[in-house]
Amino acid sequence: MLDQIIPLISRADNATAADFEAERSQYGYTPTKYVTLIFLVLFSITTLIHTAQTTRYRIIWPAPTILLAGILEIAGWAGRFWSSYDDTKDTPFMIQIVTTIIGPTPFLAAIFMIFGAIVRIMGQGYSRLSPRYYSLIFVSCDVISLVVQGAGGGIAASSSTLEDANVGGNIMLGGIVFQLVVMTLFLGLAAEFFYRFCTDSPIAGRAFARVETEDSHVTLTDSGYKLSTDMRVMLVALFFSTACLYIRAVYRTIELASGWNGAIIETEIWFNIFDGAMIVLAFYTMNFAHPSRLLGRDAMSAKDTSLGKPEQLEMGSSGSLSSVREVQPVAPRSHY
Repeated sequence: MLDQIIPLISRADNATAADFEAERSQYGYTPTKYVTLIFLVLFSITTLIHTAQTTRYRIIWPAPTILLAGILEIAGWAGRFWSSYDDTKDTPFMIQIVTTIIGPTPFLAAIFMIFGAIVRIMGQGYSRLSPRYYSLIFVSCDVISLVVQGAGGGIAASSSTLEDANVGGNIMLGGIVFQLVVMTLFLGLAAEFFYRFCTDSPIAGRAFARVETEDSHVTLTDSGYKLSTDMRVMLVALFFSTACLYIRAVYRTIELASGWNGAIIETEIWFNIFDGAMIVLAFYTMNFAHPSRLLGRDAMSAKDTSLGKPEQLEMGSSGSLSSVREVQPVAPRSHY
């Protein structure tokens, strides 16, 4: 009798192990319900605020950038919230893996556009690139990164074998590494711009082309150029948001490089901190320091000035260009 029972128990144990492996969470953990709900609510609130700000200031540029990023993040965290009820379902896992990897990319495009507006105001002569090229070059690279990451995410999410999933993961990794390189290049150009502004060292052959508003963001005093409070807040907010996105990009690079079964990708708290929290902070920072409020409604759409001769454009209170007049170059001054 005992000889008959033992094989039955062994077969039952083997079946249980096989069933467990088949039903194993694709995350390597079960997403925590209250955490996913918190992020879902936070992203919904900030996206609604950005939508209201877009309507209030009657602007278009946030729609394909910040608002699109918010929608993608909402979809991603909705997928994770769904998975908190059943972490073995394919659909919510596919939704979150694609949307959370590409979600911040449109937001990064907004960062590039905002910096272009800042360059236009503070002085194009100090910048290696014109404001238009910041949008043209870096946003184009952002789109390439978005397409590559999206393609890789789609392959990984729809794969039926680990080999296919690894192919998708490697494609996503290539996209996020490319994005990290682009961000590093952008930060290098931004650092050079601020160094040249602070030392009053324009690019050779460049003029002091600067846009001023009625409440001027850059004023010339006896002791040097002075930035307005609004401009200072905008610069701090832009730097902080970019730092958050950069930290997130580094994390996702390490995560994907470690593989689908790596310790990093299977540790929920790291994802919550280095992905979810970083993006939330970037979103709410731009709610608080909205460029249309701090720089003027039309700051993002103003045209580049000529860099061939010193000139200064004055803008009305609404931010629209009202007049152009030439000014004489001034001697190098300190900035504060």
